[in-house]
Order: sequence, then C-alpha cells, then structure tokens
Amino acid sequence: MEQSIYILGIESSCDDTSAAVICDGKVLSNVIANQEVHAQYGGVVPELASRAHQQNIVPVVQQALHKANITKNDLSAIAFTKGPGLMGSLLVGTSFAKSLALGLQIPLIDVNHMQAHILAHFIEDETPKPPFPFICLTISGGHTQIVKITDYFSMEILGETIDDAVGEAFDKSAKILGLPYPGGPLIDKYAQLGNPKAFPFSKPQVTDLNFSFSGLKTAILYFLQKEQQKNPNFITKNLNDICASIQYTIVEILMDKLKKAVKQTGIKHIAIAGGVSANSEIRKSLQNAEKHLGWKTYIPKFEYTTDNAAMIAITGYLKFLNNDYAEISTAVKARLKVTE
Repeated sequence: MEQSIYILGIESSCDDTSAAVICDGKVLSNVIANQEVHAQYGGVVPELASRAHQQNIVPVVQQALHKANITKNDLSAIAFTKGPGLMGSLLVGTSFAKSLALGLQIPLIDVNHMQAHILAHFIEDETPKPPFPFICLTISGGHTQIVKITDYFSMEILGETIDDAVGEAFDKSAKILGLPYPGGPLIDKYAQLGNPKAFPFSKPQVTDLNFSFSGLKTAILYFLQKEQQKNPNFITKNLNDICASIQYTIVEILMDKLKKAVKQTGIKHIAIAGGVSANSEIRKSLQNAEKHLGWKTYIPKFEYTTDNAAMIAITGYLKFLNNDYAEISTAVKARLKVTE
C-alpha cells in the first residue's frame, strides 16, 4: 500500500493568514484567520497586515494540523505562497514555511498565488473538474484575467486589466456610496433588491480581451456627485438600484470578454476563480451562459474562492507529484504573472 501524501499549505499574501492540510488531494483542514483591523482604514494597511500574520501564523498552523488529526512529523512537504502579494505579508509565511521545512527535513514548495486560485478547481471533492483545455476568468481585488489552461502548469494569459482590477472597482464604488470596507459583498447584497437597469453606465471600449475599470469608477463618481447636487439624499433613496446598476455593468463587461474569448478559442469549458467569483450575479450569468450558449461552467466551492491555504496545498500537491521543489534560498515576489 502506497504511503499517503500530506501537504501543509500556508497562505499569507494579503490580510488573511491561512493554513491547510491536504491528503492525496483531499482537504482535511482549511483554517483562516481574518484581520478585522483594516475595516477602520477602508482598505488593507500593509504594515498592520504583516504584524497580524506574525501573531496568527503559529496558532493557525497548529489548528490546521489538529483539525487534520495529524502531527507535523506526518507531513510530506510544505507549500507556501511565493507571490504575488504584499511583500511584508509574504515574508511572514515564507520564513515560517522555510524554517519548518528545514526543521523537519522535508521538501519546500513555492506556489504562485494566481495559479493556486485556478488549481483550486482540482481539490478532490464532489464538484466537477474542468477538462483541459479550459478558460478561467480569474477575478479578485488585485487581478482580472482571462487565462487559457492546457495543463496544470501550462497557462497563457489571453486578456487582463490594463488598470484596475474588478474587485477594486466593486470596493471603490462601495466607498463612494459610503459603504464600509470590504464593500464588494455589500454591493452584491443590495443589488439583489434593486433594478439593474435603473441607471445605465457606459462600458469601457477596450480592444482585444483586455479589461479597464478606472473609467467606470470615474463615471460612477461623477454620476453620484451630479445627482447629489440635485438631491442630497439620492444615494440613501436609491441605494439598491445604484448597487444593482453598478453590478450589472461590471458583470456585463466580464461576460462580453468571456464570450469573445470563447469565440476566439473555440473552448467552451469555462471556470471562474478568485475572491470576486463569489459574486452571485457572476455565478448567475455563467449558469445562464451554460443554458443559452452551450458552455460548460465550473464554479468552485465558496470557501475556495477567497484567499485560502487549501488552494496553496492542492497546488503544492500537484507540484510534489512532479518532484517540483523550491530551493531554501527562493525569494518572494510582490509581482508575479500567472504564467511564471
């Protein structure tokens, strides 16, 4: 009987400290410590994030091992996020992973955070797995990309944002509306009660499969300023309709590009990944495309969409099977393409 492979995954790219244990592709534990401190600043403060990671990392790893019902001596390898992300945050996770791997004398595996979002689809659970090749729309606070995946580690960017990411567009729009951080989920919540066609916003004209969201953010700001001059209570009175209209426009932009990508490549297997893929309107639009356009769509479990260590661990597991290990001297990278 073959020995089981236990991978400890460590994720610390932004403001969540997470540790997960995967055994032969199945998640045994996935522990996340959120940092509440950033809400009062309306965004993530890097210095505070790295300090919180230092406080959280030992208890989070201990909890992950305890929930998985194993000890550190059972581990086959340790996978950690190499980048992209906040430099200080990445360094905390990397330093911990290196020390533990050295102490246990087991392999160290560096993981590209963006690849991990995509490879979360291959966690062994009951959700269907996309076959190669497939297209993945990777959407988060820092990234908006359409990626063609021909194998686990063979990826090609077909289009990406030339300025702001879609998650930022949601959060900044929420900030303009006076909603607390993170505002994206709140826009989604209020949008359920509003009319998506109440206030039309023009969509940016960007060639190819690239995205742009900075112009839309400006258009929303100017529109609200103008309406508030006429009626100071405009936002309060129309909050649901404004949120629904913003969300409708953003989702339309994403879907237009996806349709174009399908037309260009002929690939009809479409996956989504990243924190913004938790948005209900995006999920609904993909399910509609499945019905009306003959696509086959793959939507990961909610807990694997936001930053989490299970996606780092599954990527580590796939690299472990290829004997693809990192040197102890490997350095973190704040910027890292999905193809690197």
